[in-house]
Amino acid sequence: MKKITLAAFSLFAASSLVHAEQLDVEKDELKFGFIKLTDCAPIVIAKEKGYFEEEGLQVEVIAQPNWKQLLDNVINGELDGAHMLSGQPIAATIGFGTKSHIVTPYTLDLNGNGITVSNTIWEQMQENDESLQSDTPKHPITADSLKPIVDAAKEDGKKLPMGMVFPVSTHNYEIRYWLAAAGINPGMYTSTDLKGFTDGDIELSTTPPPQMPATLESGKNVAYCVGEPWNQQAVAKGIGVPVTTNYDIWKNNPEKVFGVTKAWADENPNTLIAVTKALIKAGKWLDETDASGKLVNREEACRILSQPNYVGADYDILNNSMSGYFYFQKTDKREMPDFNVFFKYHATYPHYSDGVWFLTQMRRWGQITESKPASWYADVAKSVYLPEVYRKAADLLAAEGVIEAAEYPAADYDGYKPATSDFIDGIEYDGKKPISYINAHKIGNKDDIALEAK
Repeated sequence: MKKITLAAFSLFAASSLVHAEQLDVEKDELKFGFIKLTDCAPIVIAKEKGYFEEEGLQVEVIAQPNWKQLLDNVINGELDGAHMLSGQPIAATIGFGTKSHIVTPYTLDLNGNGITVSNTIWEQMQENDESLQSDTPKHPITADSLKPIVDAAKEDGKKLPMGMVFPVSTHNYEIRYWLAAAGINPGMYTSTDLKGFTDGDIELSTTPPPQMPATLESGKNVAYCVGEPWNQQAVAKGIGVPVTTNYDIWKNNPEKVFGVTKAWADENPNTLIAVTKALIKAGKWLDETDASGKLVNREEACRILSQPNYVGADYDILNNSMSGYFYFQKTDKREMPDFNVFFKYHATYPHYSDGVWFLTQMRRWGQITESKPASWYADVAKSVYLPEVYRKAADLLAAEGVIEAAEYPAADYDGYKPATSDFIDGIEYDGKKPISYINAHKIGNKDDIALEAK
């Protein structure tokens, strides 16, 4: 057998691999904020596994008390960037709530939320629907069996209190979607009602994620929509029953993003690419599987996230959903390999159609108070989402052999996912037809279809 000399091997290695050179970043000491939820994982993992450091970045990761303060701290410069609700950059940019141009080059995850009801409400739902009287009822569970309970409370002059994490959160839109699909009006926002209670059959208000189980236990809320681990916490404590996940409300929906101000992005273009590279590596690590399809790094991720400076929940509770399973009841453990998606399905790419969906929900429920043409929806999405930054980061990683070209969209991709009917009510969503989508729902604002062509 012919031997390869050391010199020949070195020459072969140099020609076969591209050395990963660090970008000339404008700022190398950074502070990122997060809320104590499982889906902060890409930021935490990028720090703990050294991916930020590989890109020449020293990053401090700091827990924030609530979504408003997190956003305020990004805007005022206390934080360089943060784990954000998908709706936050969009809402801030159009001026709903705090006004500031926020942009995102990276979607942190898909799915990851659930809707949990109190034990009392669950028992009443079971009385209204015999098929729910099982240790393992058929899923998805709609809100149809909840409607008579809501109606009875209204007749008694009461509105059932429910919780979501923030007015522009995915959780707000998901629980509204779930309720409205069963004919329950979750309430409308108006220019004078920023709480969104107008004409509502229930009262849906804001509660910080870690406080959700306590509100259920005390009776302050009878249901809530939140990310993990706060649905599994309710199961573990025996105080509530998750009835659905957002995977069943909208299959593979975008959940959180990494957000910075546009001014920061403009001032630190190479830094933002470097950050995006590190996050892509973290997302890929989180979704890595063995030959059998088993997620191989999630247990380590849960050990890291369980630390008090990160999510601070028990490892076992975090691992319930992160390991590819979800407990709806202690008797109802189901395989849900896509409950948390951090990389596959082109999950991390900033798709314009994702931004348009959030805008349609803001318009549907009155947070956008006036009709807008379809072109406006596209223009806003393009002002917030930064696929060009993602692509620069991904191209560098592909050249370095870290990811493959098939793991992110092709260069000719226009940013719009194909139309889909993977919603709990079966209504089709096409990001290029926002007005048609808004008008397809029975409950909510309606607009002139002629705006579709403008």
